[in-house]
Amino acid sequence: MNNSDRLYNSARTAIPKALRTVWWLIKIILPISLAVSLLQHWGFIAQLANLLTPVFSIIGLPGESALVFISSILLNIYAAIAIIATLPLDMREITILALMCLIAHNMVVETAIQKKTGSSAVIMLMLRLITSFVAAIVLNILLPEQLGTGHAVQQMVVFDTIGVLLGDWLIKSGWLILKISLIVTGLMILQNILKEFKIIDFLSQLFAPLMRVMGLAKESSFLWLVAQILGLAYGSAIMIEAVERKEILPEHADLLNYHIAINHSLLEDTLLFVAIGVMPFWITVPRIVLAVAVVWGVGAIMKLGRSPIPPKPCIPLDAPPASRKDVKR
Repeated sequence: MNNSDRLYNSARTAIPKALRTVWWLIKIILPISLAVSLLQHWGFIAQLANLLTPVFSIIGLPGESALVFISSILLNIYAAIAIIATLPLDMREITILALMCLIAHNMVVETAIQKKTGSSAVIMLMLRLITSFVAAIVLNILLPEQLGTGHAVQQMVVFDTIGVLLGDWLIKSGWLILKISLIVTGLMILQNILKEFKIIDFLSQLFAPLMRVMGLAKESSFLWLVAQILGLAYGSAIMIEAVERKEILPEHADLLNYHIAINHSLLEDTLLFVAIGVMPFWITVPRIVLAVAVVWGVGAIMKLGRSPIPPKPCIPLDAPPASRKDVKR
């Protein structure tokens, strides 16, 4: 078989799996994004943020910054930055908030995706919440009092009616579906090509020393790269396929989830905050250090055989509903 045939077969076999993965991601992401958009429109998120105001004062942030954090948890980094632009925050406060949001953003969707790879949803949620506040407390101690000037406060966009909100949501959802379809299909094809030409084996060997330092298996290399370049959701979606094919052990996938829960999307999400003046060091190094420390700690517990909640079986995307109920969660 020549190289052209190998490339064609790699693409042909990847597309059906990619379509199943795209459909699965859309079923998770769109309902959650609609629900959160409605809750935000009706003021529930703002009320929840008000309840958390005393907590944020402990870590050196004004009460209104809770709205940024809650919005990032339920939505994404773009939502957080949009709200930051409407608040009179200085660069020190924005830096602390940025680190918290980078750890805990889009948590509902991403935790649901990680659960499908076998990790505990409760543990992933608690891990990201706790580490985001730990990181903020440490950063509040380390950062100098004067870190830079603030920014021009902008007016927050408010939709007058539900109809206008739904119209905006539909447009954004359409673009999101297109983005997910292109990225996932491209990733699946790329993964098959890398396997066919043994490039994944080369990458595993190349990144083996780095994976070892971080406490991860060398088989995690490609998945780790995807999560850092494109984000947790896409990394975990590819991970499901790898676990189903037994290309990575469930316990190794679980350890990788601990890492990427805290530290992922080192490129795009980090650059979004850098673009508004945040220094990259303060929002990159702490995430990496926290992720490595957590993985080594969890790995040590696993080796002792005392893991309180072991990784759960990965459920195939095309499994019938009955078989999904059989797996205890």
